[in-house]
Amino acid sequence: MEKRNLYLTTLEVEEALQVYLDSVADALIKEYEEIDVRESLGRVTKSALYAKYCSPLFNAAAMDGIAVVSAHTAGANERNPVTLNVGIDYLEIDTGDPILPPYDGVIMAEELLQQTNKQVTILEPAVPWQHVRPIGEDIVAGEMIIPRGHEIRPIDIGVFLSAGITQVEVLKSPQVAIYPTGSELIEPDEEPQDGSIIESNSQMFAAMVTELGGKAFRFPALADDYDILKSTIQKATKDYDLVIINAGSSAGREDYTAHALKELGMVLVHGVAMKPGKPVILAMVNGTPVIGLPGYPVSAYLGFENFVKPTLALLSGREQKRFNTLEAVVTRRLVSGIKYREYIRVKVGKVDGKFVAAPLARGAGAAMSLVRCDGFCVIPKNQEGVEAGESVVVQLYRDLWEIENTLIAMGSHDLILDVLADLLPNQHKGKFLSGTHIGSLGGLMALQRGETHIAPIHLLDEETGVYNIPYLKRIFGTGNILTGNGGERLEESLALIKGVGRVQGLLVKKGNPKKITGLEDLRKISYVNRQRGSGTRILLDYELKKTGIPSGEIVGYDREVATHMAVAALVSNESVDAGLGIMAAARAFDLDFIPIAVEEYDFAIPGRYLELPLVQALLQTLKSREFKERLGALGGYQDERIGEISFVGLTVK
Repeated sequence: MEKRNLYLTTLEVEEALQVYLDSVADALIKEYEEIDVRESLGRVTKSALYAKYCSPLFNAAAMDGIAVVSAHTAGANERNPVTLNVGIDYLEIDTGDPILPPYDGVIMAEELLQQTNKQVTILEPAVPWQHVRPIGEDIVAGEMIIPRGHEIRPIDIGVFLSAGITQVEVLKSPQVAIYPTGSELIEPDEEPQDGSIIESNSQMFAAMVTELGGKAFRFPALADDYDILKSTIQKATKDYDLVIINAGSSAGREDYTAHALKELGMVLVHGVAMKPGKPVILAMVNGTPVIGLPGYPVSAYLGFENFVKPTLALLSGREQKRFNTLEAVVTRRLVSGIKYREYIRVKVGKVDGKFVAAPLARGAGAAMSLVRCDGFCVIPKNQEGVEAGESVVVQLYRDLWEIENTLIAMGSHDLILDVLADLLPNQHKGKFLSGTHIGSLGGLMALQRGETHIAPIHLLDEETGVYNIPYLKRIFGTGNILTGNGGERLEESLALIKGVGRVQGLLVKKGNPKKITGLEDLRKISYVNRQRGSGTRILLDYELKKTGIPSGEIVGYDREVATHMAVAALVSNESVDAGLGIMAAARAFDLDFIPIAVEEYDFAIPGRYLELPLVQALLQTLKSREFKERLGALGGYQDERIGEISFVGLTVK
């Protein structure tokens, strides 16, 4: 069967969801089960719960001290102390002990003037029922504790048990069947072959279902076979409360899901006006909701968030948790099509009291962008995009407290940023580092716009052969360099934190089959370059100019990637013969390395940021023994001047 799916119409996200939830609600038959209260966290009650016992169960002492007959304490004062006799006027008690007749009050131990084994002296009288918790003060037997339809919280469990409730009737957790589809899919523990794709979306779905209070049943990938898919869906809709079919929802020749669902039941929606994630299918089969999600990881995630999540909330009776949002300034222009609502992954940070949002990779298959992102900038349908510097609303994917305690680094990529991001929160609790790789020049522009705390850079000035300082003066102004911590520090001076010396060179296949010896051989092989504005690209152009090699003669000069590891990956799988990068990337992929130059990888920062606790923590981590040990393990780094600070005598524009 090679009939293609056609998107005749695409519905707005809200409209599609409402149409679907109405259909699910009409078919929903609620089932309940009785469970132990101690296992009821997050479950939803069938009916109101009423206390079996009072709490406290009796009149109880609220303080350590003595229980007294209040009438026997009358008249006590500093000029007329009253002596009480044990067993007649008082009893020693601890907090929580019963207060039984004839005793009707408590005097705290701190207020007793003198005490022997048989007598105490007091200076103030006790009033009836002072420091006594009366029976039922907190909970009265027969009192309603929570209503029906209540999502049980940890505090509720404690109160239930105090009130003598040990069993509770709750809605059954939705049982969710998850079926990945595709003949090319393999399990993570299988050996990949050419054309193999390691299946991971379904495991992500299973974790999300569990987090939302459902019971996930994940099955191995189904082959691209129409009859197998159809029979699987037919059976699953009779055994489970919700069925998720992953991949096969688009318009490919082997995308069978929509056709199978149309034959088995009713397809209510096929295609929604969102990007990524357009090819979502919302169907009902045998009274059971079936949702088809796209195969690309980001599309799959957004489809789950927008449609599976609210459907699960309806099935489980739980209140759907809303995104926390904030307003942030976007760091670069975002172009968006007017036909769809677009979800753009962003890194978020707080710089100088304002939140900034730096866009990440936008491809639907860029799963790592989900790991790295702090949230989504949502561009509504019919809006062509957002200009750099404009405010946008971000749906947070990360805790706001973490974002406010994160040091933002925008600029050149290096593996040491990953090491620092790993070490910083371990050496300094509650402090984090977030890196966005936009190249050295991009980092300085971000610094100039107030969008980052620090900018990792390694910019070689072709005229002087000096790293970094000439670029800072050229971009931010002119002035004298005040070296060392003893120099005069201007309030708005620009500082340079010394990072590492690092070896840059050509990454080539193990064994160097092309016999590459240096840059002069690039004209005979295929090459991959770094992006414009990156320090590595500037270094290459500088070295090419010195050797007289025209860039136009290098095959692949215009092919760009954003990180050293991306260069190494392409060389490793033989997509290209060589690329310029750091020694640590070559080691990570077991490649040969031909040194070209040692460069200076430093951190530009406004001088006033140096006293920030986040920056102080970074400086301490940079100088730590553990960080230097990690540098040694990576290889290709020099740390002689690490952490030194120079001040550029200029004012940041």
